[in-house]
Amino acid sequence: MSDSHTHYTHYRTCNLCEAMCGLEIKVEGQHILSIKGDKDDPFSRGHICPKATALEDIYHDPDRLKFPVRRTAVGWQRISWDEAFDEVVQNIQRIQAEHGRNAIGVYLGNPNVHNLGLILYNAPFIRSLKTKNRFSATSVDQLPSQYAAYLMFGHQLLFPVPDVDRTLYFLMLGANPLASNGSLMTAAGIENRLKALQKRGGKLVVIDPRRTETAVLANEHHFIKPGTDALFLLALIHTLHAEGLVKPGRLAEFTDGLETIEQLATDFTPEDVAGYTGIAAHETRRIARELAAAESGVVYGRIGVSTQKFGGLCQWLINVLNVLTGNLDAPGGAMFTRPAVDVVGLTTLTGQTGSVGRAHSRVRGLPAVGGEFPAAAMAEEILTPGDGQIRGMITVAGNPVLSTPNGAQLDQALAQLDFMVAIDIYINETTRHANIILPTTTGLETEHYDLVFHLLAVRNTAKYSPALFEPEAGMLHDWQVLGELRQRLEGGGKINRKTLPGKIEFQKRLPPHKLIDLALRFGPYGARPLHGTPTGHNLTLAKLKRAPHGIDLGPLEPILQERLLTPNRRIVLAPEPLVADLVRLKETYAIGSGRSSDRAISGSVGKQPFGTERRPEQDQLVLIGRRDLRTNNSWMHNAPRLVKGKERCTLLMHPADAAARQLIPGQVVTVVSRVGQVMLPLEVTEAVMPGVVSMPHGWGHGREAIQLAVAQAHPGVSINDLTDECELDALTGNAAFSGTAVRVAAADGSG
Repeated sequence: MSDSHTHYTHYRTCNLCEAMCGLEIKVEGQHILSIKGDKDDPFSRGHICPKATALEDIYHDPDRLKFPVRRTAVGWQRISWDEAFDEVVQNIQRIQAEHGRNAIGVYLGNPNVHNLGLILYNAPFIRSLKTKNRFSATSVDQLPSQYAAYLMFGHQLLFPVPDVDRTLYFLMLGANPLASNGSLMTAAGIENRLKALQKRGGKLVVIDPRRTETAVLANEHHFIKPGTDALFLLALIHTLHAEGLVKPGRLAEFTDGLETIEQLATDFTPEDVAGYTGIAAHETRRIARELAAAESGVVYGRIGVSTQKFGGLCQWLINVLNVLTGNLDAPGGAMFTRPAVDVVGLTTLTGQTGSVGRAHSRVRGLPAVGGEFPAAAMAEEILTPGDGQIRGMITVAGNPVLSTPNGAQLDQALAQLDFMVAIDIYINETTRHANIILPTTTGLETEHYDLVFHLLAVRNTAKYSPALFEPEAGMLHDWQVLGELRQRLEGGGKINRKTLPGKIEFQKRLPPHKLIDLALRFGPYGARPLHGTPTGHNLTLAKLKRAPHGIDLGPLEPILQERLLTPNRRIVLAPEPLVADLVRLKETYAIGSGRSSDRAISGSVGKQPFGTERRPEQDQLVLIGRRDLRTNNSWMHNAPRLVKGKERCTLLMHPADAAARQLIPGQVVTVVSRVGQVMLPLEVTEAVMPGVVSMPHGWGHGREAIQLAVAQAHPGVSINDLTDECELDALTGNAAFSGTAVRVAAADGSG
């Protein structure tokens, strides 16, 4: 901690995105002198991006809430914590008493996984609500990866991570790590890592409908029509089998389904799919051969292949390719971490390995995955009357009005709730509907350990960050707010400490840093690991505190065989739900009708109903999103240094499409979809393929009654006022943002 008179250098991990960049922060009292990259951090090695410097903006933001507020007819009114807790718990209990437990819904936003207190204390709080109406940002992001991991490896968090530092062939689909800093691939300084790949003679191949920042760096970039990645992946698999290039190596010893995969790919020849994907057959064959011939190689796909109608198939087929080429669980391939806090091991002990389809949503019958319903179902569950209708909502560090499909519909739904509470630091597009907002400490006022992103890192490391600043008197940490709400809910509204269950008092005695210390001591590098033998590191929190830059625990190692949690402890290469979903893919693209692989699919599992896939009409374009280095979540637009410069909320369009509509660069255009329309400036560029337009996410700060002065001065428009809540991956329930059919014309009607 710093005092009011001394200079002090503080080291911590930036928690604003997935990269885990180490920071060196020089302070004098409460004043930040500088924020730079920590050159001694063994993981990030001095890398930093613009977001990290905005930690100062967030800390000093005059719009940031620090104490509870209640919405009244004349504006927001500050209230005491006791008053706020009483009102929240009383309303939750009232609604559940009148309408049933499921009348309360809860939504967790993306920042939850970036905050230690939230990720540790959310689950017990949510269990105290006893509602099945749980939603999160998972189903607008990485749900297909979790779905595939659960069915193939037995745990929804057993994510394969590209071993970028050792690979020699990197095939990347729908990902732009130069803007995201890596996603489900925590890799600080990813640009340097990719350049190092090329310097050692390796090759980076990017498949994307847009020539992204990463595609510009790549050795090769191929445009692909949005939503057709599964066809391309199957054509690669077909080529590997047709040309005798399948070499799973040691993986064959503990993999089931290798023969099935060959049969399933029979009809997906490169020639048959080329007309749909836009990638020539000879290029597909060459890429398959190069991948198979590489000394080490990896296939990786991120949000662009997840947020489409066949997202589940895409993430499955990516894993399949890595198995067929012997690159899963191998140096330079797709590997699995052994983090110091073993999240997979700990959640396995508590039975939280994942689940598929144990429940279905009330209105549309959408499947719950991992105990959550698709976020695209939230609005209809609020708006549709009947038994089980959501009448009260809790949002935790989330802004789903801007981040989930058909945000305008959700905006209207939230306004009709009987009661809403938000745990958040801002009055934003979502929280403006809350009756009570419970703000917590954030960023530099909190201790931090990256539970999730060490699990996803390209190297095994560990680092603990103490709080830099003491919070103002009367502020509460997120874990304190969640713990208090839980105790009141489980204690009947008022706290009676004499009769509290032991588990609650146990939690009260163990704040986040003590839980982390226990997890480290019993983790893989602790003195008493729950699994395996001691490594000699004897890792404890005290040891991490003595290493403020972090500790390097070595490169990723082949460990999948010991980590597998499937019933027979073998890789399930052809899970039945994924195999069955190939029927939907083949029917959508009229591939292989009546051939042998159709019979193989229908013979292996029962029939599965699927929705009819929509196709764009002739004059329609296809909308995709895009990521910017200075944006991770919408609230970052209230940091002045992250929104300065040229306009970033623009529509990218290919010159041929602009000419066909008589549109010119800089012109304001209207973009119309089934669910809504927006107006924004046009940017004409060959960086998108013909027929495709692109908008960034996270904007749309022009709504009334928000209190974000900087963001309101740079409002932009929300891409999720165009995306469609009815367009989903029918298998997983993930939102299909990529591929929304739109029409574009001049805003004045002249185009």
